[in-house]
Amino acid sequence: MKERAPVVPATPPNMPRVRPNRFARWLGRSVLRLGGWRVVGEFPDLPKLVIIAAPHSSNWDGIWGMAAKIALGVRVHVLGKAQLFWWPLGPILRKLGAVPIDRSAAHGTVGQAIDLISGSERIWYTLAPEGTRKRVEKWKSGFLKIARGAGVPVLMVYFHYPERIIGIGDLYWPTDDAAADMARIREWYRPWMGKNRGTT
Repeated sequence: MKERAPVVPATPPNMPRVRPNRFARWLGRSVLRLGGWRVVGEFPDLPKLVIIAAPHSSNWDGIWGMAAKIALGVRVHVLGKAQLFWWPLGPILRKLGAVPIDRSAAHGTVGQAIDLISGSERIWYTLAPEGTRKRVEKWKSGFLKIARGAGVPVLMVYFHYPERIIGIGDLYWPTDDAAADMARIREWYRPWMGKNRGTT
């Protein structure tokens, strides 16, 4: 009898994790399996990094991405508008890894993200470089500034709807040339197709 392929790969020891919950892990895997999705690739064994995910062209990305997060038991962080952190939504967002942005801070969103990563022993910080579900000519460069400022690499993750894959891609260490970095990363994403579009 042919063994069923796993819907998520093995996770490395240094990956930030949520508190173990077998039911939650089962639920996340079940949602992926029912949707025909799987996570492929190998996660780097690093305690700190910045994750970017693209193409982001549909609200479904969040559903499949959240299912993968729960199935893997990985804890990821993202900055969110402080106005969203009201009761009872605030505690839920924090439990999911969201951190409120202080828009009055002198060093801005990028600075807050750098401080968050630098002040943590183990953290995977994630964002969508396109910043919207619509097609954009230019990606926001904040993820490069955050990674370079915190001294961590960027992990490139992709959605590929034709094969229903969430792919774990390459690590990229930002250089002093942000324009060249962005061009290389955009080229790397060229083959992958979101629900409504690609990245080019």
